[in-house]
Amino acid sequence: MTIQEQIKDYINSQPEKKRNDMQELHHIILELMPECQLWFLDGKNSENKTVSNPNIGYGFYTIQYTDGKTRDFYQIGMSANTSGISIYVLNIADKTYLNTTYADKIGKASVTGYCIKFKALKDINIEILKAAIKDGLK
Repeated sequence: MTIQEQIKDYINSQPEKKRNDMQELHHIILELMPECQLWFLDGKNSENKTVSNPNIGYGFYTIQYTDGKTRDFYQIGMSANTSGISIYVLNIADKTYLNTTYADKIGKASVTGYCIKFKALKDINIEILKAAIKDGLK
């Protein structure tokens, strides 16, 4: 199964309202990153145990760890969770940036170091979310 098929199956497995929001977000992110590398992480570890929610990833960057090791990963991520949808903006060094820049403007969302979590797209300002995603592409 291709990554595109895995992404489609994952989005289609969601309840209707969340599925529609995730499809719209998927298209928005692809418009912002038309040539990006796509990722799909099923949330399982090497022993096939579920350790996280599945994630759709967009883009590419190399994480630099303090011990000198590196890891290739995506810049922007999206996943469904029990309370809604999470957007991950991973390529920002300052972990206070998203919160201080967007938390007051985005609407009904929880903004942490690299995650913007919300119940539904109708609850947030899409243009502010796009701006936050663009910040993760710099």
